[in-house]
Amino acid sequence: MDKEVEKVFDTANYSLVPIAVSKAVSDLLPTKITADNFFQIKQDKTLLGYAFVDQAPSKTAQFDYLVVFNPNLEIIHAKVLIYREEYGGEIGSKRWLEQFTGKTGKDRVSHETNIDGISGATISVRSMTNSMDNLLQSVGILQEKKML
Repeated sequence: MDKEVEKVFDTANYSLVPIAVSKAVSDLLPTKITADNFFQIKQDKTLLGYAFVDQAPSKTAQFDYLVVFNPNLEIIHAKVLIYREEYGGEIGSKRWLEQFTGKTGKDRVSHETNIDGISGATISVRSMTNSMDNLLQSVGILQEKKML
């Protein structure tokens, strides 16, 4: 995760500040937000953006992924960090993941409408797309509640 954040913001001089939400708010969110998976990325007192790291299911295992947002909570980078299956790893391609760039909490993404599929990676495409949609919905709710 650190390597990706350094690459996105072109700096190694930053800190990750955990974002925690109350259990009551967390229960409203499609994606659980905890101090272990959602962070402000700060350089001194300047907010560079946000990072979210989680796991999503593939056919028989789970894969780890990272989503980086700018300060306006628009996705600027997505990366599959660890993929543990023989098939479906194509979802880690930069080209495929770029479909999520620019999306915000107001956007919906779906493998049926606005996200391209990948032959041989159907389960992983659906899983990553559903995870991203749930994350975007969660970010939208947190923005509405003025928590971000």
